[in-house]
Amino acid sequence: MLGSIGHVLDPQFDAMALHYRHLSASIVRQLRLGRSMEDIIMDRARGYTVSKLDPVTGGVHCAIGSARDMSKDDFGGGDYVVTSTLASQCPPAVGRALGFSIADTILKRNKYESNSKKQVSFVTIGDGSVHNAHFLSAFNLARHARFRKTKCPVVFGVSDNGLSISYPTDGYADYLFTKYAARPKDQHDPSSKVIMDRDGIPIFKANGCDMMDVYDKTFQAVDYSRKSSAPSLILYQEITRRFGHAATDRQHAYLDPSVVDQMAETDVIESGIMQAVEHYGALTYGEAMDRFEEIGVLSRSAFNSAADEPKISTRDDMIAKVSQPMAQVPPLAAGLLTSHDFNQGDAGKRVKKDVMRKHMTRVISEVMDSDPKVVYIGEDVEHGGYYLVTEGLAKKFPGRVIDFPPDETTLLGAAMGFSQVGLVPIVEIPYSKYLDCGADM
Repeated sequence: MLGSIGHVLDPQFDAMALHYRHLSASIVRQLRLGRSMEDIIMDRARGYTVSKLDPVTGGVHCAIGSARDMSKDDFGGGDYVVTSTLASQCPPAVGRALGFSIADTILKRNKYESNSKKQVSFVTIGDGSVHNAHFLSAFNLARHARFRKTKCPVVFGVSDNGLSISYPTDGYADYLFTKYAARPKDQHDPSSKVIMDRDGIPIFKANGCDMMDVYDKTFQAVDYSRKSSAPSLILYQEITRRFGHAATDRQHAYLDPSVVDQMAETDVIESGIMQAVEHYGALTYGEAMDRFEEIGVLSRSAFNSAADEPKISTRDDMIAKVSQPMAQVPPLAAGLLTSHDFNQGDAGKRVKKDVMRKHMTRVISEVMDSDPKVVYIGEDVEHGGYYLVTEGLAKKFPGRVIDFPPDETTLLGAAMGFSQVGLVPIVEIPYSKYLDCGADM
């Protein structure tokens, strides 16, 4: 039912990064771009079987997303590759949302006809992932942007099926994102409370088993973020998990067999087919069954074929896919590094050396002068930084030297998002000890 998300978002202009539960939204977007169901299913089969012919990862990892067409200037839109992760897709998604307006200003882009055409960054997680530090850091940065009135049109989607593998979530996602007023709504009923938005971020709640409610609430959230350039969040609730987390998930070890059977027998598409047939007349029940069986045949054929395709089997093949090529560094001119050049003037007199930070400032300035896409981001960098490395750069390059709150996870994640919307970020990490805080980004 979450496939209707794909009808709300522009398939090329809006950015989207999905949790692995939410593949249907990506399939809908690809159909809207004119791809055939046969090709989409084949690509997904190659991704799940880790075939070398997978157009997204080339067989190095099972992932969802799509290969981007770099010949098209989508300003950072499109489907982003997400592996079997908990929430590491969230910080870059917030970075893209922050980067849209920065890139528009710096690069003088005029791509919007109206507020209704502004880009949004959409990212999803499962209800168990709300505990993950990547999500919490990203959500906190979005809240901070809202507090500072900084443009950040990110939409978080959280699907709640009540289980994080074997760990029951018990509606915690609803509790986490909903703030209750101290006073009861009904003075005669102390247990009743007024539901309010959490910290200024609107919360939209959709019945995840109702295709049109998913569409309606997603549209409202995206429309809000698009027009106000502010974050929002959608909770997709009342979802039933039909099968275990993976083939090795021993559901009978933590669930009663009757519950496992009941979950497996739940028909997740019945209500959607009823809506399409009885309310909208889009097709008949017979046509729906024919299409269902046709897609089943295509899927089985695609997976059987993809499973027989070659896999990456050598270290060299893996390195060729995942390692960044070494850049060629041109040799320095002969004699450039002699002691005379740096320590003595033309008359052979000794001159005062500059401290390292001044050389760093000069080089950063030269790079920012030569490329308008370069931005410098970090903690306490606008006023010059701990060691004056960025002294004077904020004044020389307005809007391109940007302070962030002290959280290396979102700082590095935002840098990834900035790069995906056309910027070239330089990230300052003032101490090597801080690297471990953001190393897993």
